[in-house]
Amino acid sequence: MKQLIKKIRQLKGIVVSDKMTKTVVVSVIRLKKHPKYKKYYKITKRFKAHDEKGEYHIGDKVVIRETKPMSKDKRWQIIGKV
Repeated sequence: MKQLIKKIRQLKGIVVSDKMTKTVVVSVIRLKKHPKYKKYYKITKRFKAHDEKGEYHIGDKVVIRETKPMSKDKRWQIIGKV
């Protein structure tokens, strides 16, 4: 029987909020190509990430990875600074 190996997603972003306890909000920007006009435009998505020690603050560039759900909205964990 074949085992499914899922690749763990990793994203780079900037911390935009650190007001919660053990949680930061990371904003990830990516470029998307318009299907008709072929121009690129920015898409911004915000992820809640786990920060156990509270060492990351607004403006820090960080790498986050996907983990099992920790709460209703939190499914990411900070690996470290870029």
